[in-house]
Amino acid sequence: MGKLTVIDLFAGAGGISCGLEMVGFECLLGVDFDKVAMKTFAKNHPKARTISDDLRKISSDRIFKAVDNKKVDVVCGGPPCQGFSTVGPGDADDSRNHLFLEFVRIVKRTEPSYIIMENVTGLLARKNENTLLAVMESFENLGYHVSVRVLSAHHYGAPERRRRTIFICNKYGVDNVFPEKKFKDNESENSSLPPPRTVKWAFDNLIYFGNKSYNHEFDKAQIPNELERGRIRHIPEGKGVRYERDEKQYLPKELWFDVDWNVISEKRFREAKLKRLSFSECSPTINTSRTIYYHPHENRYLTAREAAAIQTFPADFEFFGTISQQWRQIGNAVPPVLAAAIGEAILQMHSNRDNMKIASEKADINSIRRVAFNYGRDVSKGQKQRQCGMVGPIEFSREGLFNKM
Repeated sequence: MGKLTVIDLFAGAGGISCGLEMVGFECLLGVDFDKVAMKTFAKNHPKARTISDDLRKISSDRIFKAVDNKKVDVVCGGPPCQGFSTVGPGDADDSRNHLFLEFVRIVKRTEPSYIIMENVTGLLARKNENTLLAVMESFENLGYHVSVRVLSAHHYGAPERRRRTIFICNKYGVDNVFPEKKFKDNESENSSLPPPRTVKWAFDNLIYFGNKSYNHEFDKAQIPNELERGRIRHIPEGKGVRYERDEKQYLPKELWFDVDWNVISEKRFREAKLKRLSFSECSPTINTSRTIYYHPHENRYLTAREAAAIQTFPADFEFFGTISQQWRQIGNAVPPVLAAAIGEAILQMHSNRDNMKIASEKADINSIRRVAFNYGRDVSKGQKQRQCGMVGPIEFSREGLFNKM
């Protein structure tokens, strides 16, 4: 059996296709409006072609020409999701929500055997139910069996508590296969699985390729604001300031924030400030801003390479553009090891498709939603989630990365 072929829509830097290639898929094409992201994609997917344009302007004939009319086995990607986000206010009427129809259009013309689509967990919010049902019905009307789950990246080898809504669809009408957990939630969990990886693991293993590092520029990770530099010196590893008690515990009075804690909403900052990562734990979700998190020990922000390592991009995966453009590519990406785990599930399904039972039920949105926003629970088992534990260093190159991870 030859390699399953992939086209990656709304591809960004190519986190999904990077992970799929780790487990044996062949990426034929990446498509994204962002020209800098496509430069990154092209550098790191040398056998794939790229189209840098608005998908609404790209004809299916142009897609087929770009892939030399080869059969497309998988269409993957993450349509823009700002209107669904749980971090910002969200907007169910955001025009970007409907770009998934362009994704559907390409699926209709290429007729892949499988679809992988990812989005934020906010897509499962009740206010977005009409959009969610429209996504599912669009694929069902094209003859696909559709399943959707929330997966957390730290269960699959990323040292990061990042949760994504994942759609898997197949043309064969069989039950979709999702990856089994590879890592437990903490060392004390009664499981034979290893504990989740940590920030230290990422820094030990995914910063340098040979003796060289890419996008690891310390000068661009320095804090320009003198007051901010003064404050971060007092913050211990793994801590930050969100409540008044944090301010009083960590900062001298002359460095306190100019706020009235009794007046601000819920008597806390919406997001913790001065948040240092911990070497011995998973990172929170890496997003598109370099100023959200700070190095565990050093008084600076993370470098783009450190953020990419936490996202499990291989150490030789080079990002192009300004620092803000690099961070946007990194923060918007699906961690490659999560994509690789999904790819393994697709391969399992593909190998066994002739012997699998025909699916009889549609996805139960209510059961998925019950755990989607409960951040104190393991989304796959409903178990209480605890801090991540340590795991020893591993040496590897990009070749065969996923199997060694």
